[in-house]
Amino acid sequence: MQHDSIAVVDFGGQYAHLIATKVRRIGVHAVIRQPEDPLELFEGHKGIILSGSPALSSHGEDGDYTAGLLDRDTPMLGLCFGHQEIAKHYGGEVVHGGREWGKADLHIVKDHPLFKGLGPVEQVWMSHFDSVSALGEGFEELGYTTSHDGSPDHRFAAIGSDSLKRYGFQYHAEVDDTTNGDQMIGNFVLEICGATPSWTMEAFMEEEREKLRAQVGDESVFLLASGGVDSTVAAVVLKEALGSDRVNLLHVDNGMMRKDESANVLKLFERLGLGEHLNFVDASDDFLKALEGLVEPEAKRIAIGKTFVEVFAREAKRLGIEDHLLGQGTIYPDTVETGGTRRADTIKTHHNRVDVIERMIEEGKVVEPLAELYKVEVRELGETLGIAHEALWRHPFPGPGLGVRCLCSTGEPDTEDFDRLVPAATEAAAKFGLEALVLPIKSVGVKADLRAYEHPVLLSGDVPWETVLKAASSITAGILGINRCILNLGPEHPTVAHPVEGYMTRERLDLLREADHMVMEGLRRHGLYDEIWQCPTVLVPLALGDGEEGEMVVLRPIRSQRAMTATPVRFPDALLGELREGILGLEGVTGLAIDVTSKPPGTIEWE
Repeated sequence: MQHDSIAVVDFGGQYAHLIATKVRRIGVHAVIRQPEDPLELFEGHKGIILSGSPALSSHGEDGDYTAGLLDRDTPMLGLCFGHQEIAKHYGGEVVHGGREWGKADLHIVKDHPLFKGLGPVEQVWMSHFDSVSALGEGFEELGYTTSHDGSPDHRFAAIGSDSLKRYGFQYHAEVDDTTNGDQMIGNFVLEICGATPSWTMEAFMEEEREKLRAQVGDESVFLLASGGVDSTVAAVVLKEALGSDRVNLLHVDNGMMRKDESANVLKLFERLGLGEHLNFVDASDDFLKALEGLVEPEAKRIAIGKTFVEVFAREAKRLGIEDHLLGQGTIYPDTVETGGTRRADTIKTHHNRVDVIERMIEEGKVVEPLAELYKVEVRELGETLGIAHEALWRHPFPGPGLGVRCLCSTGEPDTEDFDRLVPAATEAAAKFGLEALVLPIKSVGVKADLRAYEHPVLLSGDVPWETVLKAASSITAGILGINRCILNLGPEHPTVAHPVEGYMTRERLDLLREADHMVMEGLRRHGLYDEIWQCPTVLVPLALGDGEEGEMVVLRPIRSQRAMTATPVRFPDALLGELREGILGLEGVTGLAIDVTSKPPGTIEWE
């Protein structure tokens, strides 16, 4: 069947494929195009959407795309960087300033088809360094924003020219934290472009089966099956497309699994009818040896990824199936955060995107049936395949497992730029009735589509949850060098924090396993497991207070749908009380906090 389609131009922003996903969910086919693609590839599309980018439009960065692209006689919507490029191309001005991250209120100033069915004020999501400061002839302001942290109004947050059919949103309408962003995109696709919805998940699945059969040919696939949602759905997709005799599964215990995880995974695959060709290996010694002495997050991730491949190759040889293609349950956030598109900045290297995997992909030796989907689409696909609810709605768990939740340290403090950061954070927190302690470690974050390896801040004080969230947003947006805020759950308000030496060992992993188990059981006991999308438990090698020893545990409960954005969740007091007593009672734990940072600027995982 021929579908109407929208071209999504991927300038390397974190959300390009998310835009395509949102268009598909409207029922219209979406195709990812590169900015340097020839103009003929844009023919036949009902509309074009320009994505965000880590580049700065104000500096002319990434402006070498195909000449004439913005002059096509096709309706066009720009998001963030795309919005700025449209404004600039048609005589407007873009400046480096007006930096924003997080929630803002869009005030719609004109009745327009783009905002059909919406109210006069809509919550939107910002993540940018540049801003449109003036409009060219024929363009008008459709909306401006006010920030939740009290920053000045942001003009030209939504612009348009009906005569040219050119429109721009400074905010990211594609992320779930823009409350009615789906409606805005839908209005552009259906009202402005006049596209007819005919695209379904069933259509995607049928096309994916054909693609898999064409790629694999007469060969077979050996899938690394963690037991998480992605690898489970990938296993069933491969089985349906190729037949069970051509799909072998390997579950690897890397020593960084949750408590009793491997045993439960093996039972899950048996229940799904995938046990006949299921293999298991305990390779925890291999992984711990590869991680010995490593501290830096990227080095750890790369070591874990390479060890997975080495174990895969060894087990394939042992089983006599080394000629099989490597199957992975990779989803799109894994690719884009690793910088797997031409312009995307590397936020963190996922274990399924290390160099050796990339080389195998280039050689056609890797099969990834879910590589263009997000978690919510994977779950929808799993439902169409008849996979049981409990298998599809497990909390996401990263391939490196607890390896990216067990932070490591040489014991040396990282106090870079503390002369500026400490007074700035202290002053900013005090405005909200909180105390601030800048921590002498760093965590991974993402700001304006760029990797941000910056300091977290520990907040202490008894203020309402919404005040804490506003403080976190204000601090991370306003202070360069801080990308994460955590709220102290301990009985004291510490004024000193110092790192302790800690590497990836069985003892530290066992401690983290126990804390993680308490959290997971607590969520189930309080009926919150399905409400919360994911809740990483992080072991941080920091002691709080003078002369103290031990480490800190950080809880990271969040709501999300596609892992590209996330909002923190408040635990009920009863659960917090249980976790305080249980986790602070573990030997070796002397501090407890809850992460109150949205994504962006803080990634879901700390590493």
